[in-house]
Amino acid sequence: MKSNRTLVVLLISFLPFSLFAQENLTIPLPEPEKTGGRPLMEVLNDRHSSREFSPKELSDQMLSNLLWAAFGINRPESGKRTAPSARNRQEMEIYVTSAKGLFLYDAKANALVRILSEDIRSETGAQDWVAKAAINLIYVADYSRLGDADENSKWANANASAGFIGQNVYLFCASENLATVIRGGFDREKLEPVMKLRPDQKIVLAQTVGYPKEEK
Repeated sequence: MKSNRTLVVLLISFLPFSLFAQENLTIPLPEPEKTGGRPLMEVLNDRHSSREFSPKELSDQMLSNLLWAAFGINRPESGKRTAPSARNRQEMEIYVTSAKGLFLYDAKANALVRILSEDIRSETGAQDWVAKAAINLIYVADYSRLGDADENSKWANANASAGFIGQNVYLFCASENLATVIRGGFDREKLEPVMKLRPDQKIVLAQTVGYPKEEK
């Protein structure tokens, strides 16, 4: 299975760029590496927020590892994930913005689904560095998966889920010497239509990830 996925990734690399500009194109990621990394107590000690980023892109392998750590499937037999959610409703979705466009992370397929081909990083936050960092993760709650709970309960569950995912990202970044910061500073009313979200999809938080800014 792993060799087949590697072959698919290699074949994808030879496709013309015009094909990658197509929306709703599914782009497979390399199989995430689930071993290695630094000890938990060390990364807890080093976990911190950073607001200075290098424009250097993340490799496909690093992105795959990051997204799996954030909210990937760690129990294939049940489809359960690396972060908990109320009644396992898995209402949170991760959107990825980069210089190559806007993508939705498909954990089951371990792939990215292109939503937009244009770079919208600058629209994901008020800070100037959000447009320069390699990626911005946008945590979107799908309220349709939360049953008939009232709006306050849905919002509370969505915030808890985003917090669990965000902490997974923080710990991964500490282990891999990446910079990250979780953010609430964005224009939700402006960004949701840009991302083509439905009315029952709500942006909860954003998180910027990239390599640390190099010292001169």
